[in-house]
Amino acid sequence: MNPPTRAKQKSRVLFLCTGNSCRSQMAEAIVNARLGDEWEAASAGIHPSGYVHPNAIRALAEIGISHHGRSKHADEFRQVSFDLVVTVCDSAAEECPVWLGPGKRVHLGFPDPAKATGADEVVMGVFRAVRDDIARQAPELLRQWTQRG
Repeated sequence: MNPPTRAKQKSRVLFLCTGNSCRSQMAEAIVNARLGDEWEAASAGIHPSGYVHPNAIRALAEIGISHHGRSKHADEFRQVSFDLVVTVCDSAAEECPVWLGPGKRVHLGFPDPAKATGADEVVMGVFRAVRDDIARQAPELLRQWTQRG
């Protein structure tokens, strides 16, 4: 009889942004939905907004991802060990807390869709573009990281 196989432990990634309302939330949701067998994603903000932008939720729903996250402060993760910390806005990259542990830090910058103005369809176009960039770049970064390991 073969011994039971131990489940491979997932790698952990934290997506860090300033407000934790759009970009980091979308990255968390996309990674958990598409790479959840290998990666466990979380998101946080240096100065969290206190809400998840409704257009971020809407943009995710358009690609079949239901996200029920909440805006979190980076301090909530003081005791959590991450393999990788990914800053998704320049401000968070500059203010990235040093206490986030031994995990590698990388930066993938995306424009802030919450700053988009105009008609609903114009604003949603910006959210979709940022979502699509995140959906392309974040999983690729994590796949490359996994292959290195």
